[in-house]
Parts: sequence; C-alpha cells; structure tokens
Amino acid sequence: MNNPDLLQMARWCRWMLAFVFIYHGLVPKLLFPSPVEVQMVEAAGLGLNAQIISPLTGVAEVLLGLLILFGWFGRWPVLAAALGLLGLLAGVALVTPALLLGAFNPVTTNLPALLLCALIIHLETGCNTAA
Repeated sequence: MNNPDLLQMARWCRWMLAFVFIYHGLVPKLLFPSPVEVQMVEAAGLGLNAQIISPLTGVAEVLLGLLILFGWFGRWPVLAAALGLLGLLAGVALVTPALLLGAFNPVTTNLPALLLCALIIHLETGCNTAA
C-alpha cells in the first residue's frame, strides 16, 4: 500500500474518532443531558457537582474531537484520547460496573475508539517513515 493510501486511511480513522468525541460531547452531555452521565459523576464520590461537571466534560470532548479532526498538535490529541478512553473504561469498571452490561456500554464504545487511536498512530507513523 502506498503512502497516499495510508494517509487517506489515517484521515478516515481521524474523522471517525473525532465524530465519536464530538457526538458524545454534544448529544448526551450538552444538548440532551443523560441521567447516566450524571450518575457516573455522582458515583465517583469526588464531591463534584454533576450538573456542572457533565457539561464541562462535554465541551472538553468536543474540543478534543476538533483537535483530532483537524490534526492540530499532531498525534498528541490522539494519545490523549487513548489515555482518556482507557481511564474512563477503568473508572466505570471500578465505580459503576453495572453500566458495562447495558447496550452501547463503555466496552463497546471505548474499545473500538481505542482501535481507531492505534490505527491513526500506526498509519501516520507509516506515512512518515515510508520512502
């Protein structure tokens, strides 16, 4: 596979990963606040106001999605996304493990998004090292 093909595949992965973050920031946190989002913040037991934290995390997710989409700061936003996805999956498993059993749960959303992160990094590294 030649360099332009690798670059195009990396772009598609970036677009899809960006979509995941922008959608999850906008829809269940900003436009239509989800009770599950509030439940997860409250279950963490950090004494944070879920009505404030959930929209703030929504804004952060949208911003991260835009960074990924436009490739600003290279692969750093992709690495940040991967760490966040792993951390959130572990957090849900520890704090509210029952959420791992429902439809469209963090396992079925975070693991495919983690694969996109790995593909982006692998494909973009291949584009930079290809002759």
